[in-house]
Parts: sequence; structure tokens; C-alpha cells
Amino acid sequence: MANPAIVTVDDDPAVSRAVARDVRRQYGDRYRVVRASSGDEALEALREIKLRGEQVAVLLADYRMPQMNGIEFLEAAMDLFPMARRVLLTAYADTDAAISAINVVDLDHYLLKPWHPPEEKLYPVLDTLLDAWTATADAARPETRVVGHRWSAPSFAARDFLARNLVPYRWLLAEEPEGQRLLTAAGVTADDLPLVVTSDGKSLVMPSEAELAAHVGMSTAPAADFYDLIVVGAGPAGLGAAVYAASEGLRTVLVERQATGGQAGQSSRIENYLGFPDGVSGAQLTERARRQALKFGAELLSTREVVGLDVAGSTRVVRFGDGSSIRAHTTVLATGVTYRRLDAPGLDELNGRGVFYGSAATEAPACAGDDIYIVGGANSAGQSAVYFARYARRVHMLIRGDDLGRSMSKYLADQLSGIDNIEVHPCTEVVGGEGAEHLERLTLRDVRTEQTRDVDTSWLFIFIGAEPRTDWLDTLTRDGRGFIVTGPDLLVDGRRPSGWSLPRDPYHLESSVAGVFAAGDVRAESVKRVASAVGEGAMAVSLVHRYLEAQ
Repeated sequence: MANPAIVTVDDDPAVSRAVARDVRRQYGDRYRVVRASSGDEALEALREIKLRGEQVAVLLADYRMPQMNGIEFLEAAMDLFPMARRVLLTAYADTDAAISAINVVDLDHYLLKPWHPPEEKLYPVLDTLLDAWTATADAARPETRVVGHRWSAPSFAARDFLARNLVPYRWLLAEEPEGQRLLTAAGVTADDLPLVVTSDGKSLVMPSEAELAAHVGMSTAPAADFYDLIVVGAGPAGLGAAVYAASEGLRTVLVERQATGGQAGQSSRIENYLGFPDGVSGAQLTERARRQALKFGAELLSTREVVGLDVAGSTRVVRFGDGSSIRAHTTVLATGVTYRRLDAPGLDELNGRGVFYGSAATEAPACAGDDIYIVGGANSAGQSAVYFARYARRVHMLIRGDDLGRSMSKYLADQLSGIDNIEVHPCTEVVGGEGAEHLERLTLRDVRTEQTRDVDTSWLFIFIGAEPRTDWLDTLTRDGRGFIVTGPDLLVDGRRPSGWSLPRDPYHLESSVAGVFAAGDVRAESVKRVASAVGEGAMAVSLVHRYLEAQ
């Protein structure tokens, strides 16, 4: 593995050389010093480093740069290397901007120019930051390599799983020389894909998500049989519950089926979340929450599908698909929702081969120069359109209504209207798709005139509302759409739910089974927003305490 990188960015050639010289003189034997003259150039270098599975320890960026200032660069760089320490180089007149950047990009330090002598003003700062980075558990993780076919649903699934779990990997086409060499070394053919080569050289042929998780350092087995609290689902609500429960001393385990963050973790930019005036990506937000939960002692189990919830006296039993189970005094259900399938001929066969549910951000660079189509008119679709507009030649948004304002936040609708390569098609739906190896064309219908037309495209991203995954919760009261009913809504004509044995009404977020709470999107009549989900996760923990104190 190459040495970790220290990346410096400054558009002033003299300053740029001086920064790189001073850093290289002190740290060149342990770190590679990468110098860039603009934010765009530095981001391109970071992308290459990321693809190689290498690491970045520190980012030093000048504040005043044209096109992309230092804060904007650091914010973008966080998506690629969230663990890298961030330093802003500022003049005395820019200290207010530097202080505000502490909140915007979680800035670690700002340095006033000039920093001479470096022995007093530069090196002590970098020594502290490098020590902190080195002490981080994930700081020196080597790369994982994925070999697959461009239009392969299993290959996409492997890459998407790794990306959503923030596991660095390098993607190699089976037709490329290096991909062919790895296939030969592993003793497999191009029919046995995807091939995942882990950082320790282990070859996984067509691995399941559980196999991937186990070999890239994610925990899949519980450390104990009994907990104070089991949180099912690691979206914003589940992460909020885990953070507050663990920080308050409850033995907490967080169980996730696929990737932390849920749908929110796939969002390219959340701009209406409190405390982030310049927005924050879902990956940034949920990764910070994950680290926070682990810091307080919560246990995180990945790729564990929960298939049942049983009651054994005062114990709540969560059953997994492999037949095993864990027990706890209480449970918080925060399983969120999944995107509904688009019922149109030809689309199911092309899922993962041009047809994607959700943002599928791993595909964005491959869309460069192409026309892509997005179905849906809510915030998740709008955020995805903004993100893909950076890559695609044109983004076509298909909505059944006549106006985005009916289903999308005004700030986001206004933002879309100002992006030249985004086109909204009102009263339009997808009624078919076709292609051989991948999606090649769509059939669209105008719902007003019933007229249809075909468009050539290889990309369709679908955001058509959501439904809860609660079929396994037959022990709980759910509404007609499958959402979990809680609190006062469980009372019918003043009567408590059937089987309720406690001498009190259910607490606000409590389900029809005492000690089992619901938070976030899976709860009936909840507000479908990230902030409210986090709040409900925290509120559920306070009710867990109240429940435990009464036992």
C-alpha cells in the first residue's frame, strides 16, 4: 500500500509550493504530499486516490480560491474521505469565514497565513491532527477490489453495498487487463462474477451481502445474548435512538439489514436539516451518527435480516432469518420504508442494469454525457436530479402531477428551475422499458392525452413513494398500509389494544406490545423528514427509560 496522502490546495503558485515544501520536509518519509492548484484539480486527485483504495490523512485548503473556495472544496472532499482531518488556510481578514467553517465542514483547524516559522505554527498543528487520524480505527484500511461486468445486476449490487457502507474499493471491468489478471489469479472466469478481492487477498466469488460484510470488517454476529435495548433499522431514527440510548448507559445493539443511513444515507444533499445551512450529504450525516453511536458503546450488527418479534414475559425476542435470535428488555423499531416498485412491462428484468430504485450514486460518473430519466416528484427525486445534473448531459424528471410544488419543498423546486440541464415533464409516466443487456429505451405516456412516445436512454432512477417493510410484525397493530400504530392512536373508544395488560395507556411511541416502540417513517402518521425521525429516535429512548423504571 502507498503511504497515506496529505493534500494541499492553493491557487497561488508561490504559496502552494511553500506549503508542499514545508509539509514534505517534515512528513515526506511517512506521507505522500499531493499538491493541487484548484479545488477541481484536488477533487480529481482525491477521486483517483479513492479508487485506488488508498487513504488521505489531512486536507489543507486555501480559503480564497476562484470557482471553488476552500470551504466548498473541503465540503465536497468529505464525501470522499470523511475521516480525513481538515485545515483551512486563511488571511487575518477571513477568520470569521474560518470560524463558520467549523460548523459547515466540521473543520479541525484553521491556520493564519503566513505560518512561519513552521516549527512553531504549522508542525504542532499537523502533528496533533495526524496523531488523531492515525488513532482512528478505519484510518488505514487497505483497498478492496471488485471485478465485474458493466451491465450486471449482481456486480452493481456488490458495488452499491460497499459504497453505501463507506467501504473503499476499486472497480475493475472484467475486460480490463488488471481485471483479467485478478480473475486468473483467483482461478475463475468471466462467468463467475462479481469477484471481490478483499484487502487481505481473500477472493469472494459472487458473494452475498453477509459474506461481503464479514470480510470487510463489519460486525455481523452479536457480542451478547441479552441487551437493554434492541434497535432494528439504522436509518436516522435508529441511529438517533442508538446514540441516545448508548450515551445514557443502556446496553444497546443496532441491527441493520443493508447499510446505515437507510434512504437518507443515499441522499446526495440534505439542505433543510437543522444546523447545516449549506446542506450535508446523507452519507456524511449518517456516517457521523454511526461513529457517534459506536463511540458511546452501541453495538452495530450489519446484514442481519429480522424476521420476527416475540414476547416472552418481560423479554422481547428478535428473530433473524438464519434462525438465531437476541433478547432485550425493550425494542425500538426504526425500519423505515422502501421505494415502491414501478409496475411497467420490462422494468423488473432490467433492475440493476439501467433501472435503479433510489439514487444509486455509484452510477453517476458512468452517466457522463448521457440523458437520464428520474421518476418522482418528492424531495428525494429532486436531490437526486441536482446530483446527477453534475454528470449527465440532461436530466429528465417525470412527474404525474402538473407541478413540482405539490410534492416538493419550495427551496428544492426553485433550485431545480435554475439548473439548465434539468427538464421537468409534467403529467408523464413510464409505461414500459426494453433492452437486451441493459436498458435501451423507455415508453412514456402523457396522462392527459394518453399519447405515448419512445425515448432512448440507458438510465432510469425511480422514486415513487414508499411502503413499510413490516410483514414480519404480525404481533403488532398496523394500519391499512402496513405502518405501525402507536400511542393514543391504539385506543378505540377509550379501550386499550387487545392483549394489553398494563394498568396504563400505551406511551406516545409505544406499539400495541408494551416495551416495543416505533420511530421514524415506519410509524403511522409520522412526519417523513430526517429531523423528525432523529427526534423520534431520541424520544423513544426517554420512553424506554420510563418503561424500564416501572418494571
